[in-house]
This record gives sequence, structure tokens and C-alpha cells, in this order.
Amino acid sequence: MKKYDAIFIGTGSANIILEAALEKGLKCAQIEVGRFGGTCLTRGCIPTKIMVTAADYVRKSEDIHKIGVKASKAEIDWDKMSQRVWSKINESEGLKNFYNKVKNLDVYEGMGYFLSDREIQVDLNSGGKSDVMSADKIFIGAGGRTNVPPIKNLEEVGYITSESLFGEKYPDKPYKSLIIVGGGPIGVEFAHVFSATGTEVNIIQRNVRLLPKEDEEISAQILNDVEKLGINVFLNSETLSIKIENGLKVLKFKNKETKEEFEVKGEEILIAPGIKSNGDWLKLENTNIRCNEKGWIVTNEFLETSVDGIYAFGDINGLAQFRHKANYEADILAHNLFIAESIDDYRFARYDLVPAVTYTYPQVANVGLTETQARNAGYELTVGTHHYSSTAKGYALGFEPGDPDDGFIKVVADKNTKEFLGVHAIGPEASMLIQPFLNLMNTGELSIRVLNEDIGSETTNILRDKNHTRYLQPNLVTTVNETMVPHPALSEVAMWTQYYVDFDR
Repeated sequence: MKKYDAIFIGTGSANIILEAALEKGLKCAQIEVGRFGGTCLTRGCIPTKIMVTAADYVRKSEDIHKIGVKASKAEIDWDKMSQRVWSKINESEGLKNFYNKVKNLDVYEGMGYFLSDREIQVDLNSGGKSDVMSADKIFIGAGGRTNVPPIKNLEEVGYITSESLFGEKYPDKPYKSLIIVGGGPIGVEFAHVFSATGTEVNIIQRNVRLLPKEDEEISAQILNDVEKLGINVFLNSETLSIKIENGLKVLKFKNKETKEEFEVKGEEILIAPGIKSNGDWLKLENTNIRCNEKGWIVTNEFLETSVDGIYAFGDINGLAQFRHKANYEADILAHNLFIAESIDDYRFARYDLVPAVTYTYPQVANVGLTETQARNAGYELTVGTHHYSSTAKGYALGFEPGDPDDGFIKVVADKNTKEFLGVHAIGPEASMLIQPFLNLMNTGELSIRVLNEDIGSETTNILRDKNHTRYLQPNLVTTVNETMVPHPALSEVAMWTQYYVDFDR
């Protein structure tokens, strides 16, 4: 058996912790079954936003006449855009080559899984198995994958997901027609991208709302905006079966309320109803690592699992599937385990202020509670809404009062304490509009919020018993380091200056 100080499963945000461990001179193992860099780099945030940004300019060219500019409609150069997409995805090769040369690090390319709480083996991509390995600290950042629903004949007919789209099924040219199953962020973003290329797009959404996790007003607005783009949206719909007819894929579905059945046809079908945990690949049944009913690894506020010394973070713990949230968790682990000089400096995770952005047209962004969630939680509320058209810059962008696509920001606040409870925005650069609120909401005295009380190391229980707090002073650079910034948003340009401030010079 090979003995390591730390084993890392996954090469996305796990690399943040790995770098801290290597800085301490620890002997580490890194396991990756796919491309290096995680979901964000290889099939998520970055490649999709390259496509989305190109699509944005097409849509802007359609509206630019409103501000007194004459221009012909822009068109996406699919080959040029695709080259930019793959140049980013292929940076994963550089990452792999880099880590293969790092001292004190053994890299295993293949599927890692548990034989017991402390024993891991890898089915190597090159064939065969690795030696069994063990470590005092094991970090699980293995992510998730598309949750493919059981649709009759789907496997026989074939389909794409975000994984295969940015893989062997990436199209040489845009589809003439596309069916998208799922009206969440992934489905709506791809609908925006392909509709901008001229693809006929149909979205089949099980929920009664598009982007159902958004505030209800935002959800209603984005439905109108998406339909204005020529995208067909079928809400409250249950998928039934799929078949091939005259070379096209035909999806049958029914309205869950009226029971009326419909069919849509497309050159391809994209399955995007959400993601599922990759925990089933890890053979967690061989361990005492607890998972919930959906297969997500259960963690506490210090990212500990039910097995001492094993940590889970990122998509695989089911507490919001965003790279910025995964990085936030990885920063906490790196700090607590390899940087903090005492437990009094330990950080803890909180999940009430995880920002979310959907990069459709227009952008949708939020942090905190929706109005409905806040009311259901018993708060006495005050709500303020401000439209783009009511500002000079908004008017300059072409928004007029009463425009059906007028963007807005909505603030939900506690009427008694005047504290922000939630902020929701829709419109150009909505991802940037929420950042000032996000920064403010993350400052002040923060008390530990116990998550899954039955999970806790000896150190964790000490911190809980004394109600561990952290005070984040709003004018300190170090406070910025503990505030999430939606990825990838332009607000990262400002927020990441923290990494370039050197107080030792």
C-alpha cells in the first residue's frame, strides 16, 4: 500500500487545497478520470460563457437601432467561436503536464474509488489498476454530471449533454433545430446560444416556471424575454418518449395539468434538467461516508464528512453547483488545514449568500432569499424595485419606461432590522449589479452556523461549543478574500485584485 499525507479526487477547485498542501511539503496524490481543470474549465462555466458572449453580441446588434446606431445584424462565426472555446478547454492539457512535473505529487489518471474508509484504488485510463493507497486526509472534489431522466427510447435515439457537447459530439456547425429538456440555467443558456445562430429551439420544462429558483418576478420576466428571442417554451410538461421520424428526433410530451399531448421535432436533443452526484462512481458503499437520499455527500460547516479526515466540497456535496462556491469551500479547507496558525482563526462555510447567475439574454442574477422565501420564513418585509430605464445609463442603453424588456433590480429587506435578505436582478451585466450587495452582506460579525450537527471532529465541536465567530471588517482586503464573486463575471476583475496586493513589499 502507498501511504500519502493527502489524497485529492478531482482537479477542479481541489487544486486550491492541493497547492496549499504541497507548500507545506506534504506528499500528495492527485486522481482525475477526465480532463484536468474540473467541470468549469472543460464543460461548464468557461466554454459556455465564450459561446454566450458571442450570442450576446448578436442580440445586441438586433437592438442597437434603439440608441441611434445603424448596423446590420451580427452573425456568429461558428468556426472562430469554436476555436476560442476549444483553446480554453485544451488548457487542461497544460494543467496535466504541469502537475505531472510537481515534486511530492503522484498523478493518477483514472477512476478513483474507495475500498474502505482509508483505502483508495484507481482504475487507470491506460489500463490496469493502481496500487492501493491511503492517507490521513482525503479530499473529495469529484463533481457531478447531467441527471438524465428516464425517457422512453432516449438511449436508442441518442442525445447530447453538456459533457458530450464539449466532447465527441461538438457540432461542426449549428443545429438547424434543437430540443432542450430542462428550463434551468444550463438549458436556458444553451437555448440563448443556439437561437442566436439561427437554430429553432424548443424548451420542454417540467416546472411551471422558467428558471424556477429565481424570484417569481424575475422568472416571469425572463420567460417573456426568452420568448421574444423566438425560443419556444413549454412549461409544466412531462416528457414521454422520443423517436426518429424522417431523420429528425421527435419528442412527445404532455401538459401535466391539461394532460394534452404534444410533439416537437429537432435535429438534436439536449438533456439539461440538472445534475446528479458523481458519488456513485466512488463506491462510497464501501465506506462510512454518509450521503443523502439524492446521493450527495453530507458535509458540515467545515466541509467534514461523517468519516474523520475525509472532506467533500464543490458539486458533490449538493450545496449549490457553482465553481465560485467550490472555490470558496476549497479556500476554507486550505486555510484551516494548512495556513491557520490556531483554531481561533478557522473559517466556516455558510450557504445563505451563494450568488447565482444565468448567462442568458438578458443576464439573471441573485443572492439571498426571494420575496416568497423571505415571507415564508416569517420576515416582515420591505421590497424595493428599480428599473434600468429610471437611470441615466439605463436610458443610454436604450431602455424606456414601460418597455416590456426593461431590466430591474429588486431588493428584499427586513423591515425591522433594515438588513438585506435578498437581491435579484435581470438585465445587462446583472452579474455585476449584485456584487456590491454581496460584499456588504458578507461583512460584520459572523457566527458559526451549525450544519449537520452529528458530523464534527474534536476541533469542530470545540469551535461549536464556544460559538466561534469571525469579524469581517468591510474596508479590509482580507475580507474580500472571503466573499464569493459569481464566476465568470466581470466583477472578478475588481474582486481578484486581492491576489495582487503584496503587504510584504
